[in-house]
Amino acid sequence: MSEIRIRKSVPGSVRRGEVFEIKTLIAHPMDNGFMYTRGGVRIQRQIIHRFEAVYNGKTIFQADWHVAVSTNPFISFFAVAAESGMIEFRWYDDNGEVYTDSAEILVT
Repeated sequence: MSEIRIRKSVPGSVRRGEVFEIKTLIAHPMDNGFMYTRGGVRIQRQIIHRFEAVYNGKTIFQADWHVAVSTNPFISFFAVAAESGMIEFRWYDDNGEVYTDSAEILVT
C-alpha cells in the first residue's frame, strides 16, 4: 500500500462557545475486496472502518464506515469551542493499523 497522508483543517483559535468546522482527509486506497489486479489476483479488502475525533480526552465525533466509502475519504464536522487543548484524530483500518494526527486549538 502507498504511504498514508493526512490533511486537516482546524482553526488555530476560536472564541469560547463558538461553533467551528473541522475538516480531515486521509490518503488511503479503501480497497473494497471486489477488485482484481490485471493478473486476475483479487485485491484483499483494506478499508478504514472507523474514524474518531477526541477533544481534550472527550470523543466529539465518531463514524463507522463500510466498503462504499470512497478512496481518500474526506470528512467535515462541527464542534463547540469549550477550552484550549488538543483535538486528536484516529482512523482504524481492517489490518489493525491506527493512523493518528492532532491539532492544537486556542480558545479565547
